[in-house]
Amino acid sequence: MKKKDLLKETIKHVDIKTIDSISIIDAMREMSFSSRDTAAAADILQMMLKDKKCSNILTLAGSTSAGGCMQVYVEMVKSNMIDTIVSTGASIIDMDFFEALGYKHYRGSQFADDKELRSLYIDRIYDTYIDEDELQKCDTTIKKIADSLEARPYSSREFIWEIGKWLTKNSKKKESLIQVCYEHNVPIFVPAFSDCSAGFGLVMHQVERMKKNKPYVTIDSVADFRELTEIKIKANITGLFMVGGGVPKNFAQDTVVCAECMGIDVPLHKYAVQITVADVRDGACSSSTLKEAASWGKVDTIHEQMVYAEATTTVPLIASYAYHKGDWKKRKAREWAKLFQK
Repeated sequence: MKKKDLLKETIKHVDIKTIDSISIIDAMREMSFSSRDTAAAADILQMMLKDKKCSNILTLAGSTSAGGCMQVYVEMVKSNMIDTIVSTGASIIDMDFFEALGYKHYRGSQFADDKELRSLYIDRIYDTYIDEDELQKCDTTIKKIADSLEARPYSSREFIWEIGKWLTKNSKKKESLIQVCYEHNVPIFVPAFSDCSAGFGLVMHQVERMKKNKPYVTIDSVADFRELTEIKIKANITGLFMVGGGVPKNFAQDTVVCAECMGIDVPLHKYAVQITVADVRDGACSSSTLKEAASWGKVDTIHEQMVYAEATTTVPLIASYAYHKGDWKKRKAREWAKLFQK
């Protein structure tokens, strides 16, 4: 098969504005198993939106952005449900920034011959395809942005802010998550920033500068931790809506402990929802239950809900429920990015 034969059916991102899930969530509340858990998670998100003192953090891990949920997160920011994002690099750069450049994700098959895909320069995320040639253009665009900046250390939040600024003049897709967050002063943190196309672009930037004996851009992950903790300190009351686990989950939860290390007492995260397929029996910290996180002094256990489900099946339902209930309309925008603007 030719490459064009495989890259022709694009992934369509779900629009929570056009789908009202209130009735199905209300029905699921009276059911059992993951249905009842999903309804409970929707109820906790509602509590987070109704609590006027609560600032909400969205954490993203996994490939839901490529799988059709990208505009869910965009709408959550536009609708003032979310004040801060902590994510993997893939979700923000390889998926969101990638599409902001005008590229697409495509419907594929998990049963494909991966050696054949490699020969065609097609990357596979389960049943979703990405054009590797286009992904490499994403790498070189990151290099171009880095080349344009002052050569010094940046937090990932600060570098992504510069990407958002660049997108306001250069994006092909106007409602990328990065650009919408930039326009709404919602900071994005990617604590493992090099683990994505940004890493390749920054390596190319550094190698070129080193050959010329010139200074270069670096990413300061400690600054990330400090800045996110500063947001936690300023916000005081916080809620977590966590898609997947991994570094973003731990990074957001650890701000309570980090504030304590700074000599400042802040309350545990008051609300917490995690949607995951991870199993905790192997003791993996990134998949620890929210109750387990309470033992570490991170999360309160009064309003917490684990939902063991593949996130593309539940996130749109929960977010649509929140959108159509409309409590976000009464929230005050935090605009935490302004904390770091000089």
